[in-house]
Amino acid sequence: MKTIELEIRNPSGLHARPAALFVKTAAGFQSRVALQNVTRGTAPGNAKSILTVLANGVARGHIIRLSIDGEDEETAARALSEAVAAGLGEAIE
Repeated sequence: MKTIELEIRNPSGLHARPAALFVKTAAGFQSRVALQNVTRGTAPGNAKSILTVLANGVARGHIIRLSIDGEDEETAARALSEAVAAGLGEAIE
């Protein structure tokens, strides 16, 4: 199992459009991916579900924890880290 923590830097956090890109990226891997909003103390949930990602209420500056478990966990962790660092399709400041 691979666990990583990332800071969300999008101006509006993980609202619909960046959340959809996040879910699409996570869904591209066989590994199970769980997302937890560390800042708000939410329980881990399925990161391949748009409803779960939106329900976590991830705003700019929040820290998320991803727990990735499966045969492609290293590749998934790298891809999700890169997507978040790039702003998930939005310009970051």
